[in-house]
Amino acid sequence: MVSSPDDPTDLAAPPAGGAPGAGVGETVPEAPVASSTEAPGREVLGWLEFGDAARHLARDVVAADFTPDVIVAVARGGLVLAGSIAYALDTKMCGSINVEFYTGVDARLPEPVLLPPTLDAPSLAGKRVLVVDDVSDSGRTLALVRDLLAEVADEVRTVCLYSKPQTILEPDFVWKRTAQWITFPWSALPPVTRDATVSREA
Repeated sequence: MVSSPDDPTDLAAPPAGGAPGAGVGETVPEAPVASSTEAPGREVLGWLEFGDAARHLARDVVAADFTPDVIVAVARGGLVLAGSIAYALDTKMCGSINVEFYTGVDARLPEPVLLPPTLDAPSLAGKRVLVVDDVSDSGRTLALVRDLLAEVADEVRTVCLYSKPQTILEPDFVWKRTAQWITFPWSALPPVTRDATVSREA
């Protein structure tokens, strides 16, 4: 999922999901601070800060006494965060669900659309599921996935790195709230192409 450039003001609200819990031998971290690299009207997330954020969210899940049986990423934006949280929580059952909504910068389809390959939703029957995405912007993609999985799962909770003020679905766990356009480390650079690789090696 891609974020959108709304009001370019960082709301700097505290993260949801309660105070982060601490694992064995770990200390409770301070509340997250602004990204180390900022551009006007833009929230820039670096890889190191992402690692801290993922760990922070995992602690929030533990502090809420929620132990997911399955972690489901909303592809593509939620894939990296889902993997990080799965390792942090030692959750081995992972899956993904493909949803297309944003087609470019501030360009979207009328409604989110599920894409193949589809998740084997019946296999989630009776399971506690944690749905992971990068940002709850409009919230419509997150709501679609949550409602779909809630039809079969025993319990579904949601987690995102960021939440926007206009979202219709506030995640159960969120690292930071912002109204700014977000640059994620996994999508900050253009796609790798054969032409670009060949020209660089020439």
